[in-house]
Amino acid sequence: MHHKTEELESLLGAQPVVPVLILDDAEVAVPLARALHAGGISTIEITLRTEAAFEAVRRIVEEVEEVAVGVGTVLAPDHLKRAERSGARFWVSPGMSPQLLEAARHCVLPGLPGSATPSEAMALVEAGYHHQKFFPAEAAGGAAYLKSLVSPLGEIRFCPTGGINPGNAGDYLALPNVACVGGSWLAPKEAIAAGDWAKIETLAREAVNLRKP
Repeated sequence: MHHKTEELESLLGAQPVVPVLILDDAEVAVPLARALHAGGISTIEITLRTEAAFEAVRRIVEEVEEVAVGVGTVLAPDHLKRAERSGARFWVSPGMSPQLLEAARHCVLPGLPGSATPSEAMALVEAGYHHQKFFPAEAAGGAAYLKSLVSPLGEIRFCPTGGINPGNAGDYLALPNVACVGGSWLAPKEAIAAGDWAKIETLAREAVNLRKP
């Protein structure tokens, strides 16, 4: 588990914002990844909310080597197996179930399981996960909630996702227990549909400049 933790630390620490991408069409995956990388992004998450997700991961892995791809919305053991086969570098889940926890023990990829309560966070630490996704961040209590966990659960590093935007990202990034934030605002649907890669590169550059103080 230790080497997995180190790899996850380097991937999540590469930038303050990890783009969380929902792609309906794998055709846009490569130009999108290139635009994000041009803006300074080297780690992205592609969620399994669409049929195109795994094909999108495969294409980026093959054609944009500078970008590390994580598979998000992992809900079942089969997702972990497919993530390994796709060439993804890590996996992300909105929560954690006993079945998924067991399957993850046999997965070669590092993972970012989700927690939203102290009990969930503690259970994941017992299972070896010191990096966790905090989801749904804003709905679950936001930066104020995470700040209150610093003292009792100081060894955990969170990647909050859900309702985060350029206006509130800084509140999270200022916290000592936040490694990075996840955000979908870097790749607006309209910009992807229009092929406006310059816009996405600009949004990526602005996000990278939200560095931890």
